[in-house]
Amino acid sequence: MVCLFFIFIACKDELKLSFSEIKISTSNNDLVEVNIPSAEGNKNIADQINSIIAKNVIASLHIGEPDSITSKSIEESITSFNKEFQTFKTDAPETVMPWEAQIDGEVMFQSLEIVSIAITSYVNTGGAHGILNIAFLNFETDTGNLIPNDRLFKDIEGFKKVARTYFGKTINDEDVVLNVDTFKLPANIAYNEEGIVLLYNTYEIAPYSTGIIEFTIPVKDVSSFLHFNSF
Repeated sequence: MVCLFFIFIACKDELKLSFSEIKISTSNNDLVEVNIPSAEGNKNIADQINSIIAKNVIASLHIGEPDSITSKSIEESITSFNKEFQTFKTDAPETVMPWEAQIDGEVMFQSLEIVSIAITSYVNTGGAHGILNIAFLNFETDTGNLIPNDRLFKDIEGFKKVARTYFGKTINDEDVVLNVDTFKLPANIAYNEEGIVLLYNTYEIAPYSTGIIEFTIPVKDVSSFLHFNSF
């Protein structure tokens, strides 16, 4: 009977937080498509996670300096993006290429301790090429708070040594000319089912032509360095 009680409690913990995909749009929207995970379960935790995801989407759709963002919701940002295009088209009627924005999110990893989510945004405002950006967001499941990269590790220097080796192998395999001696961790680090993913966005460490550099370090090679060892 006692065993059954603890199994029941464990199941309740596992069901504390779940995710579904939602599509967000507005009336008279022809330019923006948003498909992102939405946290459900404990209201305070879910609201915190959803708020941080929304802020990321809002920032991706913003035209102008980051400190001039005024939109309070994704819907408001979609409306503003469409209005910005209409204004641009009025000012430059010879422009035939419409703007577009595609934002997709996915849950990369989920355990009782941590959730890793990837938000991929592609925004084109009529330039030679659009801007592709991927953001990894790591959340504490107990609070919904965003986890800074340095808090993912209990031994970040040990992790860096292993990561540098995998980085060198990746750039060699992809025939990318970069100096391994100047290696630094990327802005985007997250968990997936195989281990720890490191992703460098375009321009982060190399020219645009290099594109995105991404690789996964198997959990067996880095488990001793991780703060959240949830595999």
